[in-house]
Amino acid sequence: MTARVASWLPLSPGERAVAIEVLTHGPLSRSDIARRLDLSAGSLTRLTKPLIESGLLIEVPEGAALPEVRQGRPSRPLDIVAESRTFAGFKITQGMVYGVVTTLKSDIVARRDLPLTSHDPAHVVDVLGELTDTFARDFPGLAGIGIGLGGRASDRSVVDESAFLGWRDVPLARLVEERTGLPAVVDNDVSALVEAERWFGAGRGLERFAVLTIGAGVGYGLVSGGRRVGTAEDGLGVGRAWIVNPNGPLTPDGERGSAVSLLGIPSIRYQIRAATGRDFSYEEILALAAEGEPMAARVIGEAARALGTLIAQISNFAMPQKIVLAGEGVGLVDVAGPDIEAAILANRHPQAEPVNLETKVSDFHDWARGGAVLAIQVLVLGAGAA
Repeated sequence: MTARVASWLPLSPGERAVAIEVLTHGPLSRSDIARRLDLSAGSLTRLTKPLIESGLLIEVPEGAALPEVRQGRPSRPLDIVAESRTFAGFKITQGMVYGVVTTLKSDIVARRDLPLTSHDPAHVVDVLGELTDTFARDFPGLAGIGIGLGGRASDRSVVDESAFLGWRDVPLARLVEERTGLPAVVDNDVSALVEAERWFGAGRGLERFAVLTIGAGVGYGLVSGGRRVGTAEDGLGVGRAWIVNPNGPLTPDGERGSAVSLLGIPSIRYQIRAATGRDFSYEEILALAAEGEPMAARVIGEAARALGTLIAQISNFAMPQKIVLAGEGVGLVDVAGPDIEAAILANRHPQAEPVNLETKVSDFHDWARGGAVLAIQVLVLGAGAA
């Protein structure tokens, strides 16, 4: 197919720094930008002029609200033109590819999903390509693609290992680029979600926060000093080795008392199925627990206590300003909130500050949005993990 190459004015390191500052903290006055980046007024003018001329930045009209109020002659703040570029973001699960299109500020403007009938890399790439083709018809200025999936990735291009797909050393970014003609990046899905919260979500402007996800598994990410803490263990699945209750339930894999065995949706469903002989969805189990059905209430109660224990442990050791709880399993909070809170208090010092916990009701499109944020960071602003 004909390659669609993203056209974006190349940014110098100084221009990139200004663009990122406005994108992640704006709108900002010129004096704010100069102070944050330690620039002179003349240097800032030189750097912002091409950004405004290229359509990346815009002067906000007089009277627009600013984060801070100052004395003296008001200046016209600068902001990112969110609609100047769009990005495709994807989340690959075992049976589906979830896709979104976002603006430069990561606002979702389109959604589309397709099933996976095979985990063969060629098939997955074809599905990603079909979704991208559909998006490109409605958004011809599509600038790039970001992909998140459960597993380990190196250089934001190669899937080193993905257990649920059965992949090793798959150059997914290159394959997608060849199929679509668009630049692509790929990373662990939790890492992508953390980046989305860091730049545009609940962690925006915070120096230190954590993200805990519950769903098919348990994921964890930490931001310290305003940067995501990346390690060689990213994508290994910390929840399987994170022992919360050594006397807890067994999973089909023989794990006892790990975070995954207590909190993972497949494990919760397995426990109920083993006890009742019936197959219930996660939502049905939560509803049964809320109604007081004994078996469901016991399993959900154990999950709630495990979640509270994890939140307390993160607070005790990472000391974050905020913990963001996300994932398709967060309905647990609505059903068993008091049990979660009791477990947090039981595992914290009596004089410790209350945990700043923010629960985000999310679905797989929020994970796909994380992929789009990777594209924004790497492909447009060249930020890498900045």
